[in-house]
Amino acid sequence: MVTRDTRIDDYIAKAADFAKPILTHIRKVVHEACPDVVETLKWGMPSFEYKGILCGMAAFKQHCAFGFWKHSLVFDGVEEKAREAMGSFGKLSSVEQLPSKRDLTAYIKKAMKLNEEGIKAPREKTTKDKKPAVMHPDFAAALKKNRKASATFEAFSPSHKKEYMEWISEAKQDATRQRRLKQAIEWLEEGKSRNWKYERC
Repeated sequence: MVTRDTRIDDYIAKAADFAKPILTHIRKVVHEACPDVVETLKWGMPSFEYKGILCGMAAFKQHCAFGFWKHSLVFDGVEEKAREAMGSFGKLSSVEQLPSKRDLTAYIKKAMKLNEEGIKAPREKTTKDKKPAVMHPDFAAALKKNRKASATFEAFSPSHKKEYMEWISEAKQDATRQRRLKQAIEWLEEGKSRNWKYERC
C-alpha cells in the first residue's frame, strides 16, 4: 500500500516551477523501487524511510538536491557522486541531471538492503580544532552588563560558548559586530544557543 504524506504534496506544490518535476520524479521512483517506503518531513524537507532513514530531497531557489542517508556506503565501489551541494547528485536544476531511472532504482535498492541488514554509515573523521576561541572585549562587556545573558552563557558547554565567541569575533566590520552582539544578548536572555534554530526539539 502506497503511503503518502500530504505535507510533501504541499512542499512540492510550493516549490519553484523548475523544481516540481524533479521532486515529483524522485518521489515516484522511490515509491516504485520501495513500495513499503514511508514518507515524512525531517528538518523541514521531504524524507523517505524504510527500516530507518533511506533518502531525502529538497528544493531551493535555484536547484534541488536528492541524497541517500548512507551515501558513502551506497556509492562504495562505484563512481563517487558530486557533493558540492547537499545530497548525492550535486545541484539539480532538471530531471535529466539525475541518473537514469534504472540506475536510480539500483541505488535505492542498495540503500534498502543496507537498512535491512542494519549496517550503519561510518562517521566521517573530523579534525578537532584545538585553537581556543577568543572572547572579544565588546562581547565580554555586553555580558557584564546583562546578568541574565551572562548566566546563560556561563551555563553553556564549551562548544556552545565557542559558537557565540567565534560569531562575534569573526565579524569584519564594527557595525556587523554590534548587530551580532545585540542579537546574541537577546538570544542568551532567552536561554538560546547560537544555533538554536537548527537544533531538534
